Amino acid sequence: MKNILLIGWRTLTKPSAYYSLGVLVIGGFIAGIIFWGGFNTALEATNTEEFCISCHEMENNVYEELKTTIHFTNRSGVRATCPDCHVPHKWTDKIARKMQASKEVWGTIFGTINTREKFLDHRKRLAQNEWTRLKANDSLECRNCHNFDYMDFTEQSERAAYQHSTALAAGEKTCIDCHKGIAHQLPDMKDVEGW
Repeated sequence: MKNILLIGWRTLTKPSAYYSLGVLVIGGFIAGIIFWGGFNTALEATNTEEFCISCHEMENNVYEELKTTIHFTNRSGVRATCPDCHVPHKWTDKIARKMQASKEVWGTIFGTINTREKFLDHRKRLAQNEWTRLKANDSLECRNCHNFDYMDFTEQSERAAYQHSTALAAGEKTCIDCHKGIAHQLPDMKDVEGW
């Protein structure tokens, strides 16, 4: 093994017999641009609602629920799509979330939630995972669209205005503490703390 590493190191550090350093640097730069363009294109292609609901597990379960909420149809015509709520906008956070989401691909491959019954069996765990993630990042995806600085508390119900102007604004709570089930149906919550 040591010999293989030594041969590999010598090959990498030995000057090229056929190409100049300039050709290698320019070639590496062009290859890097092509790789980055391909990577970014693939990243953005997987960051669309069409991609999210291309799995029947999502289309037949959570997407159907989303279609009945204010995040899908509302008076202003502003609609949130799957990535708006489940993928951060900032690039580094987006990459981290995509790496987390790669585990979800295994669920599709192995059929963990490929039927309505299996989905309902796993629903509470899936929801709690998402709530934990949102709690940990201070509901970052919610705050991409909803901003305290621009809320008109006079247009809100008395209870909502109080909560938004005190506990949430003071940083004691985050959006997901009160707004579980805002875009999807809640799982059976009878044995969940605080319900």
